[in-house]
Amino acid sequence: MRTAFIYSHEFERFTYSPSHPLKPIRFKLTYELAKAYGLLDLPDTRVVQSVPCSEADIATVHSIEYIEAVKHGAERFAEWDLISYGLGTAENPLPPKVYEWSLLGVGASLQAAKLVASGEAAIAFNMAGGQHHASRNRASGFCYFNDVSVVIRYFLDQGYRVAYIDIDAHHGDGVQEMFYRTNQVLKISLHESGLYLFPGSGFEREMGVGEGAGYSVNIPLLPQADDDIFWYAFHEIVPPLLDCFKPDVLVTQLGVDTFEADPLTTLSMTTQGYSQVIQELKRLSPGKWVAFGGGGYDVLQVPRAWTLAWAIMNEIELPDKLPDQYCALIHHLGSHDGYLRDKPYQTSNTIKRRILKELEKTLAYIKEHQLKMICSQSGGLIDK
Repeated sequence: MRTAFIYSHEFERFTYSPSHPLKPIRFKLTYELAKAYGLLDLPDTRVVQSVPCSEADIATVHSIEYIEAVKHGAERFAEWDLISYGLGTAENPLPPKVYEWSLLGVGASLQAAKLVASGEAAIAFNMAGGQHHASRNRASGFCYFNDVSVVIRYFLDQGYRVAYIDIDAHHGDGVQEMFYRTNQVLKISLHESGLYLFPGSGFEREMGVGEGAGYSVNIPLLPQADDDIFWYAFHEIVPPLLDCFKPDVLVTQLGVDTFEADPLTTLSMTTQGYSQVIQELKRLSPGKWVAFGGGGYDVLQVPRAWTLAWAIMNEIELPDKLPDQYCALIHHLGSHDGYLRDKPYQTSNTIKRRILKELEKTLAYIKEHQLKMICSQSGGLIDK
């Protein structure tokens, strides 16, 4: 087995609330689109049935008190206590089976990590993972348990050096917080600036403390940053940092709320820029790569993006016309043009110049204060 697609039909059976912007049906649609393209029947891939993790797995990064609050919710906790844990809100409600569903999602991520660590798979993808906002004692941003941090902790316990790359529109604040003091995890997050978007963090001067000083790398982008800008930011920082850090494993959060059509964010990427970044992540992988989903609130956009990502992981070039059986499945969900890839989109030159002006300052700061330091500590060389 070269690649592993972790999945359960239970993923899409959970509902936050009828009005909640995060729709788990996007998991079913991604599975069905990948299946329609034949991507789940490839000779070197395998679909792995997700199983829940244990409470002990969750407790490697979350407090027992918080776990109990998610598990028992309003049955045992007063409303004000739940709110202190970020629970029972419109953002993070406590519908039936939320605890069991969360264990299943974290379990899928941990399965992916173990398959990669054992050598059974070089790449493993859990699209139901990527819950990067949850902190040790608090739910946040639609995230109850931080599966990304559970996986990173697992790899650290195996003695691995971990590079974590987050390309979600929202800053990966929970993961940053949990590994802010270690130099064994290089955390790089490209996201819409916290001046404009939840969670209001992820500025370039958030660099880590103690032994972790310099190992949290944040690249905030102004609204309307498009494919060209995102790629430029990524290419200037990520490859040279990984070349110097030399991770044993690559962990990525591949949220697709960076897209121009996403209803909750104001970045302007398309499938073209997204695919370019995924291709580069594949090239940069040290031979062990665990990938997660993440944000994405246009239910017709998300399956197309994650199917493209899965195809790239398997080195498959897909035809642009969506399969007829998939089009029949989604016809009741809204209008679509019947194609896998977006049309090109460019932000206006005036706006782009303003974005690039601020981005250049950020990149210069990172190169001066982090890239040089990490490369010198690792004995690496940098060209600029």
